Amino acid sequence: MGRSRPPPRPLRPRRDIRSTRKPCAYICMPNERVDASKMAARGGRGGGRNSSGGDGGVGGSLDKSITLPPDEIFRNLENAKRFAIDIGGSLAKLAYYSTVQHKVARVQSFDQTGKDAEHESPYEITVQEEITARLHFIKFENAYIETCLDFIKDHLVNTETKVIKATGGGAYKFKALIEKKLGLKLDKEDVMTCLIKGCNFVLKNIPHEAFTYMKDADPEFRFQMNHPHIFPYLLVNIGSGVSIVKVETEDKFEWIGGSSIGGGTFWGLGALLTKTKKFDELLQLASKGQHTNVDMLVKDIYGGAYQTLGLSGNLIASSFGKSATADKEFSKEDMAKSLLHMISNDIGQLACLHAKLHNLNKIYFGGFFIRGHPVTMRTITYSINFFSKGEVQALFLRHEGYLGAIGAFLKGAEQDNPNQYSWGENYASSSGLMSTSPEICPLQRERSGTFDMLEMDRLERTLVNLPLLKDPSTYIPDTVDLTDDAMARKYWLSCFEEALDGVAKRAAASQPDSFDATERAEKFRQKYWDKLQTLRQQPFAYGTLTVRSLLDTREHCLNEFNFPDPYSKVKQKENGIALKCYQSVIESLESLSWEERQFALVKGLLAGNVFDWGAKAVSDVLETEPQFGFEEAKEKLQERPWLEDSYNEWLERLKAPPHKCALIFADNSGIDIILGVFPFVRELLSRGTEVILACNSGPALNDVTYSESLLVTERIAAVDLIIRSALKEEKLLLVQTGSSSPCLDLSRLDKGLANVVRERKTDLVIIEGMGRAIHTNYYAALKCESLKLAVIKNSWLADRLGGKIFSVIFKYEVPSK
Repeated sequence: MGRSRPPPRPLRPRRDIRSTRKPCAYICMPNERVDASKMAARGGRGGGRNSSGGDGGVGGSLDKSITLPPDEIFRNLENAKRFAIDIGGSLAKLAYYSTVQHKVARVQSFDQTGKDAEHESPYEITVQEEITARLHFIKFENAYIETCLDFIKDHLVNTETKVIKATGGGAYKFKALIEKKLGLKLDKEDVMTCLIKGCNFVLKNIPHEAFTYMKDADPEFRFQMNHPHIFPYLLVNIGSGVSIVKVETEDKFEWIGGSSIGGGTFWGLGALLTKTKKFDELLQLASKGQHTNVDMLVKDIYGGAYQTLGLSGNLIASSFGKSATADKEFSKEDMAKSLLHMISNDIGQLACLHAKLHNLNKIYFGGFFIRGHPVTMRTITYSINFFSKGEVQALFLRHEGYLGAIGAFLKGAEQDNPNQYSWGENYASSSGLMSTSPEICPLQRERSGTFDMLEMDRLERTLVNLPLLKDPSTYIPDTVDLTDDAMARKYWLSCFEEALDGVAKRAAASQPDSFDATERAEKFRQKYWDKLQTLRQQPFAYGTLTVRSLLDTREHCLNEFNFPDPYSKVKQKENGIALKCYQSVIESLESLSWEERQFALVKGLLAGNVFDWGAKAVSDVLETEPQFGFEEAKEKLQERPWLEDSYNEWLERLKAPPHKCALIFADNSGIDIILGVFPFVRELLSRGTEVILACNSGPALNDVTYSESLLVTERIAAVDLIIRSALKEEKLLLVQTGSSSPCLDLSRLDKGLANVVRERKTDLVIIEGMGRAIHTNYYAALKCESLKLAVIKNSWLADRLGGKIFSVIFKYEVPSK
């Protein structure tokens, strides 16, 4: 699938902004291609400072214009409400909050609009405008600050604030310039307070934010799932010096130590030793050096390992120890590498001692000394592992560069209480973590920093853990890590590429009355295509790569171009058809004996799950065979014994006393929920089991949404006394999950759902569907009994699991005592 696609056209013409007051170096923005030789001809762009002490850039008489594509960089600036900025020695990070207007699909009963209740469709769909909140974070070099401020000033329209919060050493340096350009008063905030606020925010809101660095691994990153309890932890900020802070709660932290030997020491001594003035170039030298040419090792003293003390012969006994006796010149690379090891080992040992003193096993490292450089992360990781004997973990952050800006923003937004909300990373417009290898992506290293943009959307629902998770701290939603599994990664990326044209076509077709739907669909296709190509090269860009993250990224891209629910009409039609069949399905079930009925109910659940428009094998059938229905789907199912089959154990359990309350995570609209799930719900209610039916808060593929489930349930209740009575007596509750994903993350669910689960003393969880029960949660351990069931509608996945397409997973699990 190596088709080359032209880069997307900007939604508005790009604008050239030239500053006559201060020359600006060439800037390489995302999606712009730059020839490396031309970069070299321009003088390059290292991070750090140049020899005259100014910020990184090039001198001379070259034309140094900056081209900013407004729709790609300063997005939605005209609706910005509040600002914050973090200015370091060489990089500035701007944060702003904006309101975003986008389309949403709403469903409502015809009865409520005065239309004929006997209408063919069960409800009507309207597209409405909705305003949501978004946080934007942008990183750029200080060399461009004046030009960027000019651009921001030109586009400020609706800002509500007269103050811009600022942090970082550069906040003092650029105070007058910022106030003059923007007409806003600059209010400086404490650097460490902002860093900690920012760190807490990303750890709570961004899954896979923290990672460990594994030398020589492929890939080199190992991401950590969000821990429900992030405190306490140690934050080691390595700037010019080192600050070590113990963070105990959201607002309680204390400085417990530090060192004057930090990033400034490496920079300063490195400049003296190598005559190299730029920080990034110094690290580049270190990456090519061999420290053993300069350092004295244990084996240089003892001829091998020092067995008495258990010291390996390859350990450094004395940094720069050979330079005192060797009668030769040492290379710049070797001296830089030795210096980096010396300082990193010193910081690692100091951090490790403080962690052990305070009984902490997590250390987060940040500061300009880290900044995504592999050599630095590798040496610090080695040092922590060595001195702690593996008991303490060195952790780094995907968005470490934004912590100060996030914290400053939060300080300025305290009256809005942003911490009461949950936030989610917008994959469509966030740059993501790029490769740290200079060989893989040389231009990216030239961009002096690993990250460029981060966007976060405020979610409508506060998200928490499902209370029934056996151990939330070890819960991993995803079944397969595509970052690790190269074969699976290659297959799924190709699978999503091949499906892309069809998704774009359906998106355009879902809005036949929109004059620009085809154009927007093409922009969506190009955007998602670019994301897939990025993930081929850097699968770790947004954390651990999984089928779930690929699906979620696609949904984000669809929303970005105002396709809120491409399957809304499909769902409307299928819900209408299935409702007409509901009573006959119930009559058929009631004619069976008890044991026959239990099997028919399970088979109905599985047959309903076949109707998944996200599976190509199914969508092809549904598009070409309109007569394909419930009975035809049953014929497609694998005969027993199933690929995973614990039906006999489930049947025995049904002969025992009923469950108190069952939580069911529904999957698809139409036949799935109406003819599969509701008869099953009805049987549970008849047994005396209360039911919580959980549906997505927002649309994804043809999955049923909470608002659709309310209308469908209303129609079913009109013809089914058991359902009607259960609703009236609140023995059947409909709730929303807080999710808009085809998969299911049990660590990020609606707080209201969690409260109901707890109040009703839920003792059975039922998860249906390939996305929720196979791609995610296949290995999820719960405190109560669970049913995970799905039909495998992908040939490659079925083959990998040892089955064939339409193989059945029926997994009944009882927690160990």
